[in-house]
Amino acid sequence: MGLKSAKKLIKKRKKFRWKDRHYKVKTLDLFAKSDPLKGASQARGIVLSKFQKEAAQPNSAMRKCCRVQLKKNGKIVGAFIPGNLGQKFINEHDEVLIERIGGKQGRAKGDIRGIRFQVIQVNDQPLHLLVAGKIEKGRR
Repeated sequence: MGLKSAKKLIKKRKKFRWKDRHYKVKTLDLFAKSDPLKGASQARGIVLSKFQKEAAQPNSAMRKCCRVQLKKNGKIVGAFIPGNLGQKFINEHDEVLIERIGGKQGRAKGDIRGIRFQVIQVNDQPLHLLVAGKIEKGRR
């Protein structure tokens, strides 16, 4: 390379770093731009419909889920309804609070394919307390 070539090496490394996908995504903040929650941990939305999703192999359960339209940007996402008989407390047009399930690298968790969020509140009341029978569902 020769003497005083450090500047050229630094310039070259800067140029070729953009070929690295991980560097590009991190630098341009592409995750937050493509993310329905826009980088936030939780978001409010309105329930459009409820559906069941079949679990991945080797399980054969029907996981209860719902379609939620986010208030902040109108995007529609699928959200898992946790708890035994948790779907009974969620109706269409209810306002829910969703959060990320927390699978690896923002992907789906466990055996529910394509579902990256879960419901934690229904009409400003915690879903886990509704399922436990400690409180009743509020009217809107």
